[in-house]
Amino acid sequence: MKGNNIVIGITGGIACYKMCEVVSGLKKAGAGVDVVMTKNATQFVAPLTFETLSQRPVTVDMFAKKKRFDVEHVALAQKADGLVIAPATANIIGKLACGIADDMLSTTVLAAKCPIIIAPAMNTAMLESKAVRENLQTLASRGYIILPCGEGRLACGDTGKGKMCEPQVILDKIAEILSAKQDLRGKKILVTAGATIQKIDGVRFISNFSSGKMGCEIAKNALERGADVILVLGSHTVEPPPGARVVSVQTTDDMFKAVIGNMGDCDLIVKAAAPCDYSPETITAGKIKSRSLDLKLSKTVDIAAEVGKIKGGKTLIVFAAETENLIENARKKLIVKNADFVIANDVTLEGAGFNCDTNIGTVIDKNGSITELPKLTKAALAVKILDLFSAQ
Repeated sequence: MKGNNIVIGITGGIACYKMCEVVSGLKKAGAGVDVVMTKNATQFVAPLTFETLSQRPVTVDMFAKKKRFDVEHVALAQKADGLVIAPATANIIGKLACGIADDMLSTTVLAAKCPIIIAPAMNTAMLESKAVRENLQTLASRGYIILPCGEGRLACGDTGKGKMCEPQVILDKIAEILSAKQDLRGKKILVTAGATIQKIDGVRFISNFSSGKMGCEIAKNALERGADVILVLGSHTVEPPPGARVVSVQTTDDMFKAVIGNMGDCDLIVKAAAPCDYSPETITAGKIKSRSLDLKLSKTVDIAAEVGKIKGGKTLIVFAAETENLIENARKKLIVKNADFVIANDVTLEGAGFNCDTNIGTVIDKNGSITELPKLTKAALAVKILDLFSAQ
C-alpha cells in the first residue's frame, strides 16, 4: 500500500469506532489517508481521533473556510487510489444509488474514478428491505465492491445479519485491489459462461452440468485488471461478478445472438460457456404425458466456429471439455473454431470440469505449442487464461 492514497468515508453508525483500526492499519502499511466524515458520524467518534491517526485534517463541512483554494471534493477524488465507505448506512447507499450529492462524502464519491468499496452496516430488517437490496444491486452493477455484512448482536439489541465486516477484511480488500494488475485497462472483453437449455415441452428441457463458475471467474479477474467486461450468461449456480455488463440468455440460439450482437468492438472473446450442442426438433407446448418418449435431436449453432469466421484481429479463446483423446480433440477444435488458444480439460479427472472449484487445463495455441497446467482453482486458472491474452 506504500505510496497509495486512500479516502475513507465514515457515516453515522455505531461501527464508526472500528474505522480507527482501519485508518491506523493503512498508515502502518505506508498509505496516505484522507478521512471524510458525515455530520452524523461525528456524533459517534470525534474528528480529532481520525486526525490524530491519519495525521491529516478530517473533512466534514463542504463550506468550511480553507487555507488554500481548491474544489475539495474533486481534489480528494482525484488523488484517491481507492475509496472506502465504512460503515455505510442505508442513507448513503440510497444517495449513491440515486446519484444524490448533498454533502462532502457523497460529492467526493460521485467524482471519484478509483475503485470504491462499500461496507454496509445496519439493522437486519433495513438490510433485507427491498429498497436497500435494490440499491446495493445498483451499486454493484456500476462496479462498486460490496463487502458482506457479518452476523451477531446488533446495536439495536437484535441478533442477525447487519454488522459491519471486521477491519481486517477491509484492509485485506484494499490491499487486494491495489496489488491487482491493471494490464487490461482500456480493453473490452466478452466472456460466455454457464449452460444453455433446449426445451422439450412446457416443463422439461435438456442441458448440462455447467455452473458458470469458470466464466464468472474469468470475468471477475478481467474486471480486477481494468477491463470493460460483457458477460453473456446462461443457466448458472454462482453469482456473476459486480461490474460486468450481464446479458442473460436461455437457449444456444439466444447465446449466439448475444455474442454476435456484442462482440463488435471487443478485443477478446472467451468462450467458457457450455452451450447445449443438440436441441429437440419438435417442442411440445404443453406437458408430455406419454409412458415413453422418443426425442429426435438436431445440432445447434456452433457459436465459437461462427465467431471464428468473423473475428478478424480479435483474440478468441475456447474451451474443450473432453472425456478421451484430449490433445487430439482439442487441436481439432482449435482449427475448426479458428481460435487463438484452446483450454483443454479432461472432465473425467478428479478436480476438473463441471460443478467444482478447481480445474486441470492444458493450453494449446494456434502455433501448436502445448502447456500443461497443474490442478488450479478456477480463480487461479482465470488469471493464467487472461495472461495468455495480455502477453500477446
